[in-house]
Amino acid sequence: MNAIEVNGISKTYKSVVALNNVSFSVGEGELFGLIGPDGAGKTTLFRLLTTLLTPDSGTATVNGFDTVKDYKSIRNCVGYMPGKFSLYPDLTVEENVEFFAALFGVTLAENYDLIAPIYTQIEPFKRRKAGKLSGGMKQKLALCCALIHKPKVLFLDEPTTGVDAVSRSEFWDMLSELKRKGISMLVSTPYMDEASRCDRIALCNAGSILCIDNPQNLISKFDTPLYAVAADNMYALLKLVRTMPCVDECYPFGEYHHIFSKTGIDCNTIRETLENNGLHNIEIQSITASVEDVFIALTQKKTIDYEPDNTR
Repeated sequence: MNAIEVNGISKTYKSVVALNNVSFSVGEGELFGLIGPDGAGKTTLFRLLTTLLTPDSGTATVNGFDTVKDYKSIRNCVGYMPGKFSLYPDLTVEENVEFFAALFGVTLAENYDLIAPIYTQIEPFKRRKAGKLSGGMKQKLALCCALIHKPKVLFLDEPTTGVDAVSRSEFWDMLSELKRKGISMLVSTPYMDEASRCDRIALCNAGSILCIDNPQNLISKFDTPLYAVAADNMYALLKLVRTMPCVDECYPFGEYHHIFSKTGIDCNTIRETLENNGLHNIEIQSITASVEDVFIALTQKKTIDYEPDNTR
């Protein structure tokens, strides 16, 4: 039995299509990532799976329970960490954890072993009000509260948004440890670099799933040559390269612009064109695609094109 089964789920808010015929599954003990920008439908999907909303069409099960018919059973066996910090800011760290434990009829002491690796990091501040914690500490407290009743399935909606890079890395290390303990997890994030920490990912955009695969397979299917290019005037470079017939797409990517073309790219021609238009300090190098490059290619429909794969 899969931890999560989603079959043809759709949800519309008036004229806005939040989810459009979404289907996927998450295996037991799997760390599955929903990767996509704001507006992709990730939060709506989380609310449907945690029984806070009902779908317009389609069905979904969590831990074998139907999200509409068996909502009470689901609420007892899942943990949910929403994107926005939603604990009680006027309660202390310890009071928040004890409150959520009481909601599920357990105590901090009896389930301390599960949250210990996380809680010990914030325990020195257990008397501090939750509203006075840093972003990373709030994140760890929220995870403790979501885990205190030993859920079978854990939902984390953009848990690392708004925290520093070190806290983001530490948080994913914690998720890897929870995975080793057998907890199934569905995690959403707008950060493409976090995709590599998941067993499988679904790239999402505008309410639809573009593809599903493990990160390395996804990247390997990007078989179009990709180049990074830079010059002394990056804005002029971007405008100029986008007018070249041989280039399918050019977009900013850190200190470089990435360019690709299904028909192939002649680096010498590009360099010569840039130099003839007054650009200097030109760099062009062949690079390996990242998940972000795959996502851009899929949304622009300029290169790889394959159907969502629900197989494991």
